[in-house]
Amino acid sequence: MVVFSRIIFFISFLTIGNILVAQELNCRVQVISSQVQGTNKQKYETMQTSIFEFVNNTKWTNHVYSIDERIECSFIITIQKEISADEFEGQIQIISSRPVFNSTYYSNLFNYVDKNFKFKYVEFQTLDFNENTHSSNLTSILAYYVYVVLGYDYDTYSFEGGDVFFKKAEQIVNNAQNEKEKGWKAFESQKNRYWLIENILNDKYADFRSCLYRYHRLGLDVMGEKTDEGRSEIAECLTLAQNVHRQRPGLFILQMFFETKVDELVSVFSESFPDEKNRVYNILKEVDPANSAKYAKIRETN
Repeated sequence: MVVFSRIIFFISFLTIGNILVAQELNCRVQVISSQVQGTNKQKYETMQTSIFEFVNNTKWTNHVYSIDERIECSFIITIQKEISADEFEGQIQIISSRPVFNSTYYSNLFNYVDKNFKFKYVEFQTLDFNENTHSSNLTSILAYYVYVVLGYDYDTYSFEGGDVFFKKAEQIVNNAQNEKEKGWKAFESQKNRYWLIENILNDKYADFRSCLYRYHRLGLDVMGEKTDEGRSEIAECLTLAQNVHRQRPGLFILQMFFETKVDELVSVFSESFPDEKNRVYNILKEVDPANSAKYAKIRETN
């Protein structure tokens, strides 16, 4: 039942007259081809349209969404090389966010640049995806990140609520193990699609997903009415991230989380109490030393 928590959360704030059936994502797609010279730019516009329609028009879940419930996200594709008329190489950035209750603020959940993005695309050819096979690196990568976006979103509304979607992403990884394209295999890197989903589903790091839920649903969502209470919950849940860090310093999902949240954390705790500021600062400089200079701003404010 937990996978329905996100839908229940939103529907409770909608009137019957506003409910319209929609797909799950409101995804902005951008294909940037400025690095590729002397080619037919029209096909990149067609590519952008094809990817937009594939991501936004595919039914990814069995749940009913209204227009207002759709998950906000962006897929920004930068083409760096045209290998042949139908083969391309570049990177894809995936950004997703979710609304914070009782506010107009959207909190970023996921922000990652995948530099292992090599694929084939034939202009005007329909983009097809089968979750049981790896038939296209393009659609497999797109579907993989759609499920990651869904998983992160659902995890912030109920503890491990995104499990079904993360497991679908894991299946896509498994399907690609015998393929030549990079990004799918454990031995290639400690920071790729394989390790992202492995970290998320690894029971040893379950505290990370608990932190993800508590940070958003019990922390940010509460701050609109009870600022101190919500902020205190965020401070407490950071100790869960600290636990994971101490098990595995530099864990991929932790690095991604804090890179996404660093500015938000500074903003949240800059208005905190001195004791809480010091406690949070000490946790953050331990778990995310790369951004310790930014976190120092927490203690500089009155």
